Amino acid sequence: MLKFIHAADFHLDSAFAALPPGQATERRRESRELVFRLADYVNRHGVRLVLLAGDLFDSAAPYRETGEALAEALGRMEAQVFAAPGNHDWYGPGSPWATVSWPENVHIFRENRMTSVDLPELGIAVHGAAFTGPEQGESLLAGFAAPEDGRMHIGLLHGETAPAEARYNPLRREEIAASGLRYLALGHIHKRSEPQRYGNTLCAWPGCVEGRGFDELGEKGFYEGVLDGGEVSLTFVPFAGRRYRIFDVDVTGKSPRAALEDALPRDTERDLCRVRLTGETGEGGADPRALETALSGRFYALEVRDHTRVAQDVWARAGEDSLRGLFLRELRAKWDAAGDEAQRDIVTQAVRFGLAALDHRDF
Repeated sequence: MLKFIHAADFHLDSAFAALPPGQATERRRESRELVFRLADYVNRHGVRLVLLAGDLFDSAAPYRETGEALAEALGRMEAQVFAAPGNHDWYGPGSPWATVSWPENVHIFRENRMTSVDLPELGIAVHGAAFTGPEQGESLLAGFAAPEDGRMHIGLLHGETAPAEARYNPLRREEIAASGLRYLALGHIHKRSEPQRYGNTLCAWPGCVEGRGFDELGEKGFYEGVLDGGEVSLTFVPFAGRRYRIFDVDVTGKSPRAALEDALPRDTERDLCRVRLTGETGEGGADPRALETALSGRFYALEVRDHTRVAQDVWARAGEDSLRGLFLRELRAKWDAAGDEAQRDIVTQAVRFGLAALDHRDF
């Protein structure tokens, strides 16, 4: 029995540009620390093989100390470590894959074709290839077939299946089925996939290890696998230090703050959260900036967005014989003619700004 880890898409040195500078710096530091936590996990759990499926760096030219930190962390692993550079961290003369001194237990695939490393002490061979530029228009698995020699054959690639555009190693399912690989460890897709089988080959994407924005929600981590008697089993291990989460909260009939405090979970201190307020509010809306300030202590970062509708009792004043009534009648016509929710949001904001101006209120 051989225990392994399959991880990908660390994107070290990501900018985290949506965060304030201090938090962005802290998130980059935490990303570097993540690989040391991973090394501790490997050693505590008896993992013998680590498969890293590309985009470990966010670019082909990260900070020198980031490459050195990754090398140090991987060198601490009491395991054989394999890395296949991807489209962000592609292998080239100036990349950290070529310029950093990597430990003896770390094997980097440097060629734009499938090459192999034998591990007779583990009874396996690992096959992989590297991006050598920011795009890879042809499948790196085309024409490859592992030898039928009684060993367990493992593949490691950065790529995707059935893409809309053939830019990032477009793998064909029939190629995977014909590869003779028992397991194909893949990177590039940031959302974890359930294991898929093509022919006798099991393959999977673990997703990114740590979310970097609200397009990478929820639990992030890696696959822990077991090779036993020719069979492969996988278990997902949540490992991210922080999560990105989105909540929709209906504030109809309540104060927005009370609605938020009632609806939101209590386990959000380390999380980066976006709250979308829905339902109906009065003329002033929900005041998202004030809510962010009031509730900031419950989150690592909080963003509140007001998607509420103007309450019906506000529209009811459109019948008044006044400047307010005329304004509301004009805006109600625009609301009724709006083609989608985005246009209705614009009308809602116009109503609130206009009424605030009429009443000489701050908004």
